[in-house]
Amino acid sequence: MDVLRPTVAMFAKYPRAGEVKTRLIPALGEEGAAQLHRRLVARTLATVRESGLDLVLYASGAPLGDFTAWLGDDVKLAEQGEGDLGARLARVPAPAILLGADIPDLADKHLHAAAAALAEVPVAIGPAEDGGYYLLAFRKPVPFVFDEMVWGISTVRAETERRLSERGVAWRSLPLLADCDRPEDLARWPDLCA
Repeated sequence: MDVLRPTVAMFAKYPRAGEVKTRLIPALGEEGAAQLHRRLVARTLATVRESGLDLVLYASGAPLGDFTAWLGDDVKLAEQGEGDLGARLARVPAPAILLGADIPDLADKHLHAAAAALAEVPVAIGPAEDGGYYLLAFRKPVPFVFDEMVWGISTVRAETERRLSERGVAWRSLPLLADCDRPEDLARWPDLCA
């Protein structure tokens, strides 16, 4: 099978103090958490650019013009739209690599591995240490993995894998990475808070 060229669909909120990285506010304050979010988004954008894959940033929390002012006019933007996270993720057209902005150790090799996996299996999952996933790549739409999912808990990845297995959809697991969500995560990446 030819190697597909999935589009990286990066999901990001506008970095408004008090509205992003809220679990980090006790450690960093509202403005500090917003600044960390800015750095994480910039870092992830740089990684996607390094990969050479196409990118669409799915934005929420502000008009698209605010994102253009923040990130520049060379970043292709789309609205996340209404609904819970599952509804927003399910709208991304295939083939795609869904990605958040809070994985400091993400490298272009992880994105290339996801794209390469899609040549052999319909889905690739980048497992996160917290039991979720930092990346989900798919050749064709898989709306059933997003429908009525309870997000933000430690069983998201296991439930996703269960749903795929139930429908006979093969997947490949990518390297395990950690996201930066909680105060105790900050010690792992001191450069992010410098």
